[in-house]
Amino acid sequence: MPTKFLTKEGFQKLQEELDQLRTVKRQEVADRLHEAMEGGELIENAEYEAAKNEQAFVEGRIQELEMLLATARVIEDEERNHRDGQVSVGSTVTIQEQGFEAETYTIVGAAEANPREGKISNESPIGKAILSREVGEVVTVETPGGTYKVKIMSVK
Repeated sequence: MPTKFLTKEGFQKLQEELDQLRTVKRQEVADRLHEAMEGGELIENAEYEAAKNEQAFVEGRIQELEMLLATARVIEDEERNHRDGQVSVGSTVTIQEQGFEAETYTIVGAAEANPREGKISNESPIGKAILSREVGEVVTVETPGGTYKVKIMSVK
């Protein structure tokens, strides 16, 4: 099983989601199930079926989060700064593809990746390509749509 990396912030966010699911959402679904069972014939009760499906989803997500949080490796600030100038999980990296404006991303584990927020996974094509590389290097990024080169402009 490959190591799953999380920043301290990502770990905290997932822990909060797990707590919310365990305390609030689980109870909401249980209440919906109880109401639906009191609503009569269960075989034809769409609300009961929807609540059972939601319960399965919530319990599955709880298990997923429990496993992830129990086995994840949390990247500490000191660890990121240990390799100053080299891209690692937790680094904020500015890259530039020739002919385009520079883009800045934070390298995170897959569980907390969100490209819209500038957080890309260490398992993504860009993340894989620039991991362990240094400022000034030109790196080839291989994607399903083809390859392109980016230059690492800065690493923090």
